[in-house]
Amino acid sequence: MTPPLSRRTVLTATAATATTVALGASAASQAHAVPTLPKGTSKDKVLLVGMDGLRHDRIDAADAPHLKAMMSEGTYGTSLLYAGPMAATSSGPGWSTVSTGVWPDKHGVKDNSFAGKKYDRYPGLLARLAQLRPALSTYAAVDWKPLDTQGTVTPGADAKLVLDGDRDGYTGHDATIAAETEAIIRDQNPDVLFVYFGQSDIVGHNQGAGSQAYLDQIAVQDTYLGRLRAAIKARPDHASERWTVIVVTDHGHLDAGGHGGSSVEERRTFVLATGPGIAEGARPIDTRLVDVVPTVFKHLGITVDPAWGLDGTPLQERSADPFDALRPALTARVDETGIPAGVLGFTHTPPSGWSVINNAMGTGGMTEWRGWAFATDEFWSRTQRDQWRELNVRARGVFAVADSDEWADKTFSGTYDSTLVTPAYDVTGKTEVRLDFTTLYRQEGSQSAQILASFNGGTPTVVRSYTSDVVSQPQSVSVDVPSGASTVSFRFRYTGSNNWYWVIDGVRISQS
Repeated sequence: MTPPLSRRTVLTATAATATTVALGASAASQAHAVPTLPKGTSKDKVLLVGMDGLRHDRIDAADAPHLKAMMSEGTYGTSLLYAGPMAATSSGPGWSTVSTGVWPDKHGVKDNSFAGKKYDRYPGLLARLAQLRPALSTYAAVDWKPLDTQGTVTPGADAKLVLDGDRDGYTGHDATIAAETEAIIRDQNPDVLFVYFGQSDIVGHNQGAGSQAYLDQIAVQDTYLGRLRAAIKARPDHASERWTVIVVTDHGHLDAGGHGGSSVEERRTFVLATGPGIAEGARPIDTRLVDVVPTVFKHLGITVDPAWGLDGTPLQERSADPFDALRPALTARVDETGIPAGVLGFTHTPPSGWSVINNAMGTGGMTEWRGWAFATDEFWSRTQRDQWRELNVRARGVFAVADSDEWADKTFSGTYDSTLVTPAYDVTGKTEVRLDFTTLYRQEGSQSAQILASFNGGTPTVVRSYTSDVVSQPQSVSVDVPSGASTVSFRFRYTGSNNWYWVIDGVRISQS
């Protein structure tokens, strides 16, 4: 009797039991053997499809019925990446972010050298699944070899297909990946598949994201996606299976081609998903690239351990952040000239129960940034590139921002002095109140940033001050509740004079 396969054995392409699939047009006379995976053990299954360098704002113009069907059937969240000095908008950091579920300041990959990678601390999706659910049948296919050799995607897979697109060209290898994945889905019983197509990035580099050739390549990869979705639906046990399908990219492209820099076009990413518990036709503004891994875990019934340090949240869950409720109130630019007129991304109207105190605020300046404003990454990061606004990665959707630097770009008098005030929260009978939020703060000169607490509407007391940079990090402030206090409100006061900025998001209050 043949001994059972090891769960972590990576089977070679010459397995004696394998069926074969044709390569692509560039190597049609060759044949490639399909590995035999261990039999799957879960009715909850995942297909994750990576399309390198695919600009989401070009999909509408492409012949891409399957991507568009998924947008109708599922949730489609677009967002922007980081830029330097956190990481370049290149594939190494991008796919590391997708696979690990953490941002580059954790996984350590800043460019395509992969120097500083910390996959031992933040393993890729399949490597973590091998630890958590070794009985799952998993498969990976890539034709950008560093995703294998650097350990980004393939570690932990029961079987993998690794091809060399840089050496041989991506067109034929993408076709091979599509055919092999289709055969495995159709003829075997995999649980989780992570497959990658690279030619979209090559066309973007060579002919530009604004070209017809780029749209044509989106159409090619959409055809592959359609074949994989059809193979899922044709499975004999499809009616009793629960499949989540996710399509994601690692970065965008300039219209003329190229990426790695800080432009909005290079920073464009998306997460598109269909499956149980994923809302149909949703266009959330709170999605980030780090959300792929938690989305997979939620579908598989895996509880995320806070010790893992994941930065993402499941796509099945929506943010309860009060700032995101301002989306319908967002308006276009007023004084800013570098933001396209069609980008609706700021308001001075606070959420219900919140307020902004500007009675000490100077006059004039840029209208958009006169006191605390509420804005999106798409809007605010366009004001001026390469001043770290691109590093606001842990904010989601709409956030609060006080920006004395941008305010001072138009004639003004006085200083920037604005205070954001939370609603009053009940602390009756509590001994301690805790304030949690995410912040991006950049220090310069004599500017100040203070958090103050006011109990029962009394005189606000400073409970934290910032005097140095905090680059997109979660914050927690615990304050003792005075005897007899029944309510608390917090204030975020920022002052400056043509200095930098302070971002607040994800504000949460808890009591003990």
